[in-house]
Amino acid sequence: MQGVSGVNDILAILFAAVAIIGAVSAHIQHDRFNKIIAVGIIFGGIIPFIVDRGYLDIAILVSLIIPITTIIILQICRKERPDDA
Repeated sequence: MQGVSGVNDILAILFAAVAIIGAVSAHIQHDRFNKIIAVGIIFGGIIPFIVDRGYLDIAILVSLIIPITTIIILQICRKERPDDA
């Protein structure tokens, strides 16, 4: 089973890289919308680690909560033009 273990290690490295890229992107971005998207990328890299530990119920819950809260935060943060009133 050496081949399976090697594939799991490669996947772990790839998912960790996705989470790190999201964190660096969130740090570099200046626009708040881009920061929110970068935080979503971080969660995309973290969820496979939650599943790997066997916490499928937590992974499902996080997968449902993240998009909903992202939509709510985007609606709160949007810029309204003064003539839209």
